[in-house]
Amino acid sequence: MMKIIRVKDQVAGGKAGFKVFADALAQGAQVFGLATGSTPISVYDEITNSDLDLSEKTSINLDEYKGLAADHPQSYHYFMNEHLFSKKPFKASYVPDGLAPAASETKCYDQIIADNPINLQLLGLGQNGHIGFNEPGTAFSTQTHEVSLTESTIQANARFFANEAEVPHFAYSMGIASIMQAQQILIMAYGAAKADAVAAMIEGPVTEAVPASALQNHPDVIVIIDDAAASKLKNN
Repeated sequence: MMKIIRVKDQVAGGKAGFKVFADALAQGAQVFGLATGSTPISVYDEITNSDLDLSEKTSINLDEYKGLAADHPQSYHYFMNEHLFSKKPFKASYVPDGLAPAASETKCYDQIIADNPINLQLLGLGQNGHIGFNEPGTAFSTQTHEVSLTESTIQANARFFANEAEVPHFAYSMGIASIMQAQQILIMAYGAAKADAVAAMIEGPVTEAVPASALQNHPDVIVIIDDAAASKLKNN
């Protein structure tokens, strides 16, 4: 079941997302699945400016570039520390190790998720409908895996690097099955560039061609979108 929250912009979306986060905490949530990218920053800003105490909670991040050390300025370890962990530390925070071998790291990460069932999972939405680094065509049964990034994702991420040649072409990501195990999911999308993906996620067929469409089969999904991202919905 999807509950859709319409907001005027990303700042308002951050406040709405913070409320979902705070409500989950009040209801006893212990483990939070976290995402990187520009979309969740407004939520993290609200969290860091709040009096929420996360010091006894656990966080598990969706993904990490393969080949980047945790202290690399473009690693997701670094991003999370800059935007959240340095200001609101958790008891334990897990991010895939980009320097570890794929076979051992993906197995290790699946065990971390099994040992720490996620109560609330935050997600952004890619323009091609990807969630985490699960690109179109990823099997819904996938758990943590090594991903070959599509050209469109590499180009979208190139703005963060000195040049496109420096952008990693592989990543470790929770799979769609891993994401779907979360008790509750919060997905956010802003801007007209996400409108097609939003419509496909909410109103399109459930298909591996649109990874986010799998969320139609989850019992508790909250979608936060602005008017531009909602503009292609038929039931507007």
